[in-house]
Amino acid sequence: MPEAEFSLDSVSVLLVWTAIAIYALAFVAYAVDLARRSDLAVKAKDAAPVRELVAAGGSTISRVRAQEDAALAAVEARPGARPRYIWARIGTSLTVLGFLFHVGADITRGIAAGRVPWSNMYEFALTGTMLIIAVYLFVLLKYDLRFLGTFITGLVTVLLGATAIWFYTIVVPLSDPLKSVWLVIHVFVASLATALFALAFALSVTQLLQARRERLAVAADEASTTGDEVAVAGAGAAGAAGAAGKTGKTGPRFLRTLPSSDALESLAYRFAIIGFIFWTFTLIAGSIWANDAWGRYWGFDTKEVWTFVIWVLYAGYIHARATRGWRGTRSAWLSIVGFAAVMFNFTIVNMFFKGLHVYSGLS
Repeated sequence: MPEAEFSLDSVSVLLVWTAIAIYALAFVAYAVDLARRSDLAVKAKDAAPVRELVAAGGSTISRVRAQEDAALAAVEARPGARPRYIWARIGTSLTVLGFLFHVGADITRGIAAGRVPWSNMYEFALTGTMLIIAVYLFVLLKYDLRFLGTFITGLVTVLLGATAIWFYTIVVPLSDPLKSVWLVIHVFVASLATALFALAFALSVTQLLQARRERLAVAADEASTTGDEVAVAGAGAAGAAGAAGKTGKTGPRFLRTLPSSDALESLAYRFAIIGFIFWTFTLIAGSIWANDAWGRYWGFDTKEVWTFVIWVLYAGYIHARATRGWRGTRSAWLSIVGFAAVMFNFTIVNMFFKGLHVYSGLS
């Protein structure tokens, strides 16, 4: 291997660690944004407690729904009409900067190898995490999902850092089965599907937190109204503040600035469907490639089986939600289990299982 290629690979590693550092800063900025949102939610709630009780008939549920409707409108607003959360903008700017270094790392690795940079576990993780950020930034053009910034940048920072520490391998020539055009198509589409599943996963986790907050808000409202409605109504501002205190402990306060759990579930479902389409193509393309490489479409290899398991999990998730009414918590958990299977397939299967498809590159 020419020395220049090793030097270029060293540049790639340097760019990777630079991207990790910038993503970590973006994570901090997004975390500060969530803290600031919490403060804004408290101030908005305490600004006019009497008006809330009078206008909504003392109903916390009505107030919560009004907040969630406003949050959903903000999520679907055009970029120029979105709330100007300064720390969210800083976090997004840092994410874009980290992404540019990330792309540079991926490209230099590919040039050093003289091929597409996703033939082993290190390269697949490098490209896969890059696509997670790419999909997140692209989706921001349509939806204001900056509230997921902490989750996305945190996930990528951990995955990319672990990849650089434990999965790094030097550039080596391709094995014969990988010398195919399907390496370009099949693996890239699988990485893109994984990125979409990651976004659906983040939304599903947020959905569970929001659903818990909504349940607690309803329970607190029922306890407040059935316990002593007259005392609350007659106490004026002091009574309203007391009622607000009773309903305040419903989870992280920044959740009050986010859409309802139903809206979050709908968004997660959309991304999961698109990811499922790409994963279906991955399964079909993999079978065609297997026939070209080994003379059979399916051989119950470990990687083949887990790719099919993931397909079944997401097919079940989509079918159950669409036809069986599996919505809410059960739907969110199906999405989470599906992404856990994707991560298991990438890590545990590659590292500890034997098979024709295992190309981790690790000794």
